[in-house]
Amino acid sequence: MEPTQQQAEQLQQQLELIQMFPWLVLVALTIPLIIVARRKVYPHIVYPLALLIPTVLTAGIIFDATWLVPALAADALILSVSLLDLFTLPSTSSLRAERHHNKVASIVKNSNVAFRMINESSRRLRLTLLDDLPETFEVEESIFRTSIGKRETKEFQYSFKPTKRGQFNLQCIHVRSRSLLGFWVRHLTVPVETQIHVYPDLHQLSHYALLARTNRLNLLGVRRTRKVGQDNEFERLREYTRDDHYRNINWRSTARHNKLIVQDYQNTQSQRIIFLIDCGRMMTNESADMTFVDHALNSMLMLSHVALSKGDSVGLICFSDKIHCFVPPRSGMSQMNQLLHASFNQFPRMVESRYDEAFLYLANRCNKRALVILITNVVDEVNSQQVVQYMQTVSRRHLPISVMLRDHNIFDEAEQTKSLYNAAAAAQILNWRHDVLNTLTHRGAFAMDVFPEDMTTPIINQYLEIKARHLL
Repeated sequence: MEPTQQQAEQLQQQLELIQMFPWLVLVALTIPLIIVARRKVYPHIVYPLALLIPTVLTAGIIFDATWLVPALAADALILSVSLLDLFTLPSTSSLRAERHHNKVASIVKNSNVAFRMINESSRRLRLTLLDDLPETFEVEESIFRTSIGKRETKEFQYSFKPTKRGQFNLQCIHVRSRSLLGFWVRHLTVPVETQIHVYPDLHQLSHYALLARTNRLNLLGVRRTRKVGQDNEFERLREYTRDDHYRNINWRSTARHNKLIVQDYQNTQSQRIIFLIDCGRMMTNESADMTFVDHALNSMLMLSHVALSKGDSVGLICFSDKIHCFVPPRSGMSQMNQLLHASFNQFPRMVESRYDEAFLYLANRCNKRALVILITNVVDEVNSQQVVQYMQTVSRRHLPISVMLRDHNIFDEAEQTKSLYNAAAAAQILNWRHDVLNTLTHRGAFAMDVFPEDMTTPIINQYLEIKARHLL
């Protein structure tokens, strides 16, 4: 028998052996891929394209068995080259990152971030970079494709717009690197920890200050309240408005400016305001794409700005099933920073609110008389009884205001006509809420029933009225 025929028979026997144990071939091919995948290494498109060469040669075995040797040789060559190329992938220790940005950002405002990627390896690397940003950050350009030479540093910049307030931790930078010949891709995470505090948008505060300086607060719905009594001191001169008393006209300044000028007075007594903001499950409801807690915090910051500008002290307690934060009442505009820092990371929680814990905490830490403003949402008998009981108790020392937030869904159900049963149930809840508010008023507390998005102006007007009537 000729040598070539003998070789053909041997190759035929080897093929039959492989066909008898195909799972051995499958295991031999998949185990290496599983091993490298555990290290986050995956084949790139170049690898399957290179495997087309032995695939074509293997298909030729159907017509000529002697093609088996070239096919196996091509397989061995590609496997060897790919294994050698595997060792050219960079490790985590060959890359280092630095990130720089402002620690504080404002919601729906653009902020800039700059980070550096440092290549500490001895060869050029082809990288794709993605920063570890939260899903609530809107970014126009977040993926950077680059090539960094050996011992080289490159800097990248982008801007983001946060859509949710709170504290966010940026843990790392995600890196996808390619091997030297392009057979493999590796996913790395380069650690670089920084923190961003996203505060609420304070545009409404600057808008209020502008209108206050130009005597146009009526555009916000803030009413001018006539002060009762003489516990006032001179603050400033301004133009006369329709609600001013004629006794406050400064005739000398009026003659000088040829128009009516009145004297503004401010209360000389520094008073205290303490907010109790419920962060329990009933405050998870949303109105105008914001939770009830978001609306409550925005109104708290707005009224705090007004009160602090008038020399009063402002404090804050956020609670749900426990006390989450406490800011002791203090005066001065620097107190706004304390209130912002304490409230920016407060969110509603799916737990039952403990009003007893909140009012006990208030009693232990606030002995002096204060204006206590409770902002909550109550739709059940048990919680409403607790609110009435504790507001009545606190009225012996403080002046309480209970702000009950309305739910649009309940009011919409009461007005719809498709389901009379749902409308009747919603109307019953509204009547019950009305009785609760009347009970609070009879027990010595001010009661307000408002939609969350319309809460700020009524609270400010109530505060100004209380201050003008010297109820504290």
